[in-house]
Amino acid sequence: MCEHAFVRWDGQDVGREREARLPGLAEPSTTRTFDAPEAMGMRFHEVEARSALNRVPGRSLPFNWTVNPYRGCSHACTYCFARPTHRYLDLNAREDFEREIVVKVNVPERLRAELRRPSWKGEAVALGTNTDPYQWVEGRYGLTRAIWEVLLEARNPATVLTKSPLLLRDIDLFKKLVDAAGFAASLSIPTIDERAWRASEPRTPHPRKRIEAVAELNRAGVPAHVLIAPLMPGINDSPKQVEEILALCGEAGATTVGGLGLHLKGEVREIFLDWLRGYRPDLLDRYERLYAGGAFLPRQERDRLAGLIKRGRRRAGVGASRFRVPAAGRAAAEEAEAVDARGSPTPQPRLF
Repeated sequence: MCEHAFVRWDGQDVGREREARLPGLAEPSTTRTFDAPEAMGMRFHEVEARSALNRVPGRSLPFNWTVNPYRGCSHACTYCFARPTHRYLDLNAREDFEREIVVKVNVPERLRAELRRPSWKGEAVALGTNTDPYQWVEGRYGLTRAIWEVLLEARNPATVLTKSPLLLRDIDLFKKLVDAAGFAASLSIPTIDERAWRASEPRTPHPRKRIEAVAELNRAGVPAHVLIAPLMPGINDSPKQVEEILALCGEAGATTVGGLGLHLKGEVREIFLDWLRGYRPDLLDRYERLYAGGAFLPRQERDRLAGLIKRGRRRAGVGASRFRVPAAGRAAAEEAEAVDARGSPTPQPRLF
């Protein structure tokens, strides 16, 4: 059995129903709680996944395969596109998504077996496309680090997208992956405005800590990119705010910086609008007009945001040519550049 599975820690509690069945899952699960301030009111459901690699449908992303060690996310971002995925577990997209976290304890072993299949062609694997692989619980289970170890063992290219400087814990593996196969990291930093950050991403690490992580990664020779996303009209899209983030990212040596407008798909629309009623009720009418036609901003608004990013990048001296991304690990860089090339994002699953 892998050393990363079913590990015991001080201060944890196993739920009374050790073989309780998590709603929506056919297999039994073990439920745990942790005696830590960051985990108050949360339950962690240990399950065994039948597979590790997930094929990305369609051709809208620059990678075809993802691995997600966790389902649900304690970061509690109001706009998170992945919230409705909890419906497949018969859980809700609101508080359940933030507090009922599924932990796939056998993902490293499953991934190792799948990468050894003769049919596997060594394509790039992306982490962080659904929920954050470096959310709080990763510090207890270490599944994400175990995944990097497996990918390094297989010399398989990889990318990651996260909001957490916890990824610096694994910088030793990233450096080896860069040389052995190709690797790039992306940090999502929508805003550095204290009020907007605390309101929209209540349990994420401070955005300035993420910028410091970009600098440390790049100093170590690990390509680090930034996504200013989502850009939310009237909340974090002022030229002053965007230019300040870009300037700081430029100072940190960010390889590329891209930006994407907020999209509100399915249940996320009502969840976000409910949040907006409390945070900025003055913007409610504007958002209802902007999203009257669907989940994405109108073309004119998307073009405005793309122009903000493009102008700010020029001033900050940030661009794809500043840092050569290893050929096998260009997925994150290409994703960051996509909004500048197209003027609007292609609908695609992502962390934000």
